[in-house]
Amino acid sequence: MLAALRGGAARLVPRPPVSHVRSYAESRAALRKIAKKRELDEVMSRTQSNFKTYKPVSPVRRTQRAGRITVRHRGGGHRQRIRTLDFKREEPGIHDVVRIEYDPGRSAHIALLKNRDPLAQGMKKWSYIVAPEGIRAGDEVQSFRQGIPDGFVPGLDVSKINGKVGGLEAVDEDVVVDAAEEEIDEAEALQRELEKTSSQSLALGLLRTLTLKPGNVLKLRLIPVGTVVHNISLIPTGPGVLVRSAGSSAQVVGHEATRYTHVRLQSGEVRKILQDCCATIGRVSNPLWKNRSLGKAGRARWLGRRPSVRGVAMNANDHPHGGGRGKSKSDKHPVSIWGWGAKGTRTRKPGPKGPKNSNKMVVRERPRGKAKRSN
Repeated sequence: MLAALRGGAARLVPRPPVSHVRSYAESRAALRKIAKKRELDEVMSRTQSNFKTYKPVSPVRRTQRAGRITVRHRGGGHRQRIRTLDFKREEPGIHDVVRIEYDPGRSAHIALLKNRDPLAQGMKKWSYIVAPEGIRAGDEVQSFRQGIPDGFVPGLDVSKINGKVGGLEAVDEDVVVDAAEEEIDEAEALQRELEKTSSQSLALGLLRTLTLKPGNVLKLRLIPVGTVVHNISLIPTGPGVLVRSAGSSAQVVGHEATRYTHVRLQSGEVRKILQDCCATIGRVSNPLWKNRSLGKAGRARWLGRRPSVRGVAMNANDHPHGGGRGKSKSDKHPVSIWGWGAKGTRTRKPGPKGPKNSNKMVVRERPRGKAKRSN
């Protein structure tokens, strides 16, 4: 009797419908699909919100995966986060230096900048630049890539400075806005001329003080001769590509009347660069980087540098210096593993008509040999 009652009560309880039971492979495939979608959504949201992205958007492998050595003496190394630097400096206005940071991808320090414009977002609000020597947290830097703005210095007509070669060098009578000329005697005219020249010199000196500061970006046409610069662009609308390593610098040595400015690079080469190209004032930071000592072989491996084996220590089929008895390369000229001259042999045809050395922008080549040692 009791068992019958129990059976009837069990029949009164509704049973849930039987769902489709997925296999293990189907479940794993669904989970992988969900995880892949979440990962892509996370990358896209990080790309839209932050000013730098460390992870590529498309999930593909970008390195060789055969296990072969494709580049000698390279491999391994600690994982490095890539810092995205602003080499163009297109955003005008004042930027505050928040802090100086270390960058494993370069020898110089980098500076984190914050734009004072409250409407700026993302890369326009925060950016990294190569830190000039002497810059500190709390300093101000500014980009004059579009020219000096109107009203930057009171009483100064910057339109005539922006279009003039060496605009920050000479005092021009037409730079300062003139008042209406009146009928005055000769003594008063002389006094006014002196005051005018004095005000011009004062305004131009104030302009040079505000613009020629380390970290500011100017067009080469505006930079006075003798100024030390770095991060020089070769295209008027392009990023800075020259003089970016630690402690390096270049110097403006002259302006042509038409198109080019002569710049002496770190190697001693004097090169012509378009006057509409931009450069950053100052020298690159961390000048003592060249005196560093790694201290142990492990630090070289952290940097991704593998051991370098001497040619005389190899077999004859591995290197031109290999084989034989002892540590002698025999009666051979020193060459590389591919047979190129390794001790001072020039591997390209010299002269302006050479196939690889035909750069017409070079005014004077860098010193080599005895000329380099004498310097």
